[in-house]
Parts: sequence; structure tokens; C-alpha cells
Amino acid sequence: MSLRNLRKEAILLIDKLLQERKIDGINYTLVEPPNTAFGELTSNIAFQLAQQFRSSPYLVAKDLVDSLLIQLSNQRSQESLLNTIDAHPSGHINFRADWNVYPIAVIGEILDDSYGKFDFGKGKRVIIEHTSVNPNKALHVGHLRNMIIGDVLFRILTAVNYDTSVFYYVDDSGLQVADIVVGFMNAGFPIDPPDHTTKFDQYCGNEVYVKINDLYIKNPDLQQKRKSVLKSIEKGNSELSRFAKDISLRVLKDQLKTCWSLKVRYDLLNFESDIVASKMWEKMFELLKNKGRAAYETEGKNKDCWVIRGSDGDDDKVLIRSDGTLTYVAKDMPYAAWKLGLFPDPFLYCAFSEQWDTSILWAATLDTSVGSHAKRQFGGAEIVINLIDSRQSRLQTIISSTLSAVAKFEKERYMHLSYEPVTLSSRTAKSLGIDIGNTSAHMSGRKGIYVGADQIMEILYKKAKEEINSRHPNMTDSELSGISESLGRAAVRYNMIKQDLERPIVFDLEESLSLDGDSGPYLQYAFARSQRLLEKGELMHRTKSLANLLHEKESNLIRELSKMDLIIEQCSSQMNPKLMARYAHRLAVAFNLYYEQVPILKEANESLVSARLLLVKAFNIVMRLALNYLGIDPLNRM
Repeated sequence: MSLRNLRKEAILLIDKLLQERKIDGINYTLVEPPNTAFGELTSNIAFQLAQQFRSSPYLVAKDLVDSLLIQLSNQRSQESLLNTIDAHPSGHINFRADWNVYPIAVIGEILDDSYGKFDFGKGKRVIIEHTSVNPNKALHVGHLRNMIIGDVLFRILTAVNYDTSVFYYVDDSGLQVADIVVGFMNAGFPIDPPDHTTKFDQYCGNEVYVKINDLYIKNPDLQQKRKSVLKSIEKGNSELSRFAKDISLRVLKDQLKTCWSLKVRYDLLNFESDIVASKMWEKMFELLKNKGRAAYETEGKNKDCWVIRGSDGDDDKVLIRSDGTLTYVAKDMPYAAWKLGLFPDPFLYCAFSEQWDTSILWAATLDTSVGSHAKRQFGGAEIVINLIDSRQSRLQTIISSTLSAVAKFEKERYMHLSYEPVTLSSRTAKSLGIDIGNTSAHMSGRKGIYVGADQIMEILYKKAKEEINSRHPNMTDSELSGISESLGRAAVRYNMIKQDLERPIVFDLEESLSLDGDSGPYLQYAFARSQRLLEKGELMHRTKSLANLLHEKESNLIRELSKMDLIIEQCSSQMNPKLMARYAHRLAVAFNLYYEQVPILKEANESLVSARLLLVKAFNIVMRLALNYLGIDPLNRM
């Protein structure tokens, strides 16, 4: 909180001066300067006032600083973090911390037992829906970005006291499931993988789904089978629909194993077949018709379909196809309304599985023989966040704007958090036997550029194991495996979270595992270094003094440590988990430079050794928090 408190001091001084001079309506900024030589904070207020005063920004800044320094002198107390204020020739006003006080304040608050308890969410209910891979295939590398962004966002929102639930939507009544059912029922594919070492989700996606789509071209009769299967699935209560449900569940359980291997967890599974059977669509359809939002087409390309009108004919979106089946948007709209609390809860709930963290994953159901009324609320959130790639932006906009129009709620309550896809680097593609030349390439089953998430994780674990074994040949197999898995998880999680959401990721296996670059293992390496220092220091030095910490690398580390609460507040308010990844990297860089250039245990001055160990302890605490938010294991040894 120290940087926040320093900022509060500066704002109080500025606002008091403006009030004394009867100056209103000035929207100045107070931010970190690009260079620490300019202090801890800098303001543009002189630029805001220069035109009004018909003077240069520097002269205005100098005049303001003279008055601010008088105020600072009159108000200075023992708790003050601010030392001095100066006017830069450019016109910026710089605020500098008192470095006899500031390190003690920063380290002291971090070492306090209450540190890390943030309450920016005030208990507000949030639903995050992510992953939601169709239950006809295994997860591929592109799905990992969705899943990891969603999980990190959940961890951050939960940490700042949002009442956060994570949903996984299972599209068990869509065309993709119908394709798998046709493959098993009508095309002769065996129900179990011929190779018993192959996971069922991989078999369905890589074998059955791919080949049945080829067979549709050769055998048009199979396409008619698909239509009848889809209708049967949507109606439910038939042997065929129960078979489809069993297949979907079997695929889903394998998908969840992949998610859990990356320490991603969920609160609730929602099945599309139950959403359709809940009759919420019928209520939504009547509401749309009564509000004039749904229209029946009697001619044109959408003849005999129900549509939502767009701004022109090309923007119309089909709700009900001419054959009576529902489109994605028709199924998702009542579901979105339930998540927002616009419809009463039609579901019962049953325990589906225990997860890697021992929490229970619940499933919504309409089956009274297995479900019961929930002991907690699932629907009716104040904010709903749907994590779906940018290709679904138009559909999400239609849902949000339509619900807002018919139910009169703020659009901000229903958020589409979009992201760009993952591509493979040419180096990684080549190592996997995929030839894409010297460029990167998107996932594409049609082009054969498709890399499963399980495959990538297995390669990362193997590479990490080889690297660790070369450094620590005497490590036990159990410890070697555990650390290898942690490094692999860190590599892929950090790689998927560190970029802007609107930028595609070029995934590279070698780069993601680097201990020296911008990678997850690099963060773990910094933490492990601090842990080792603390273990050695505990044996050698037991005093707890805070002598002056004035080395440049110490100051840089202290500045970074003072920002944690501001960073996590920005992450939660902007729904931008990338900010935490960038902060964790800056923190690791600052610590590694400190570790490499400043003597800690070898310092001759005992009081300074103690102070530096306390600074290491503060880093250890903050870095552990940052790693936990990112879902990266804080390793004690590497």
C-alpha cells in the first residue's frame, strides 16, 4: 500500500493548493515516471494550467512547487512518505519518497500478517465461463489460451473478494456431437479406441470426427442421418439421445483431466441438452416476440426461419432454422438470461467429480433422481464474463444487446472477453513434424496443423525433466517428476497470459521453457533463489533490523514491491490478467539484478545483512502471491 499512500499524500497537497487558489476542473494525472531519476511519481498539472495562466509549463510548475514545498514542510509528520518535490525543465512536477522511511514502510507492511488481503470486489457476484470445448474432441493448444486466461482471472477476482464462480458449458446437443454419434452408429467406427493407450477424447476428435466429415462428401445419405440424429438429440428422451449424452460425458471427463493437469478448476458444468429441455427457450422466445425482437421470414434466404432483425437484411441472425432446430444464439440467449438472474433457476444440482484441489465440481441437471436443490446460488450474478475468441464477437454482441433491450439491464453486466488465436512458431511446428515454412501458422485440422494440449504438455514435461536432470543428477525420481511438471505448467500458463488479448500468440516450445528470458520458469527461478537465501540466512542471521537500503538495485526492488495492491486492483477493474504477468516478470528481473549485484549474506555489516534478508523475505511473500495468481507453483528448488 506504500505507493498508494505516497500517491494519496501528493494528491492531498495538490488538491489543497488548487482549492486555495480557487482553481476548478483540472483533470491532472499522477503516474510513475518513465525513469526513476524523476522520483516515484510525476504530474502533468503544469501543462493543464499553462494555457490558463498564459505561461510556460516549466514556470507554472516552478510556481506550484514553491507552494507545494511550503505545504509539505508545514504538514510533515513522522508517518509521511514524501521527501521533496521538484519542477523538471520539461514542465512535469516530480514527487520523491523519503528513502529513510519508504523502505521500512514497504517492507513492514509486506511482513505484516494482514498483507495480501484485498477487498476491491466487496463480495460482488461474478460468473466466468471459459474453456467450454465441444465434447467431441481433445483440447488443442488454442484452447489452452482460453482456459488459462479464465483461470488466472478467477484467481485474481477471488483474491480481491469477488464472489466468483467458474462455469463450463457443455454443448452436448450440437452438430459436432451428432457427427460423432453418426460415426459410431452408422459408419462402423468401434466405440473404443483400437489403441487402448489413446484417450477417448483424442480418438473421437482425431479419428472419428475427421473421417466422418470425409465420409459425408462420399456418402450424402450420412448427412441426412446427421440431421435426424441432431433432431433426436434436441428432443431428448430417446435411446439415441441417451447414447449421445454418454459419449459427450466420456469425452468431457477426458477433457477435464487435461484441464486439471494444468491446475484449472471449475464450479459448475452446464449441459446444453438440459438448457433446451428446461423450457427457458420457450419463455425467451415469447419475450422476444412480445418485444418485437423476433420475426418470422416468409421469403428470401431465411424463408421459414425465425430471426432477430439486424440493421439491414444481411445482419439478420437466425434463431430457429426452417427445419425447427435451434441455432447457437437461440440456445445461448436464455442461458445468458439465467446467468444474469433474469429467469428463475430451473435446475437441480449433483456432485459430478472431485477436482485436483479437492473442491467439488457440480453439474446442473433436470433429473430428480440424482439432483437436489443447490445449497449455494449459481445463477443471478451481477457480472457475467464470457471468455470466447474474437470470432464470436458478433454473436456475443447480439446476445448482450438483445437481452439489454428486452430486460432493460446495463450492457456492462454481460461482458465478452475476447482474445486472438494461438499460432505455432515455425521452429516448434518443425519439431512436431509439421512443415509451415519460415512463418507461424494457426491451428487447422484441414491443413494438418493441429497440436493437442496433452501432446504439448508431455513434450514440455520431458524437456524440463532433461534440463533438470542435467543440473541435478542426484535428484530423486519423485522430486524430478514433480518439478518437471511444475516447470511445464509454468511455461505454458505464462506464455498464454503474458500477451495482450487482442494479439495472436506465437507459441514456441524452446522459448517458453527458458530460465533466462520472459518465461514462467524464469519467475520460478527467481523465487527459488530467494527461498534458498532465506534458508541459509535463517541459520546465519537471526536479528531483525532494517538498516538503510540505499543501493540502486535495492531501491528498484522496493519500488516494484510497493505496487502489488495497485497492480491487482488494475487487473480486477480492467479484467486484464496480463498486467499481473508483466508485473511478476518486472519483479523477478528486479530481484535477480539485486541478487547478482548486491552482497547479501557476504555483506560485512551485520545490520545490513539483516535488512537485506528482510527485503528478500518481502520479495518472497509478494512473488509467492503473484505466482499463485498466475497458477504457477512457487518452487523451493530448481
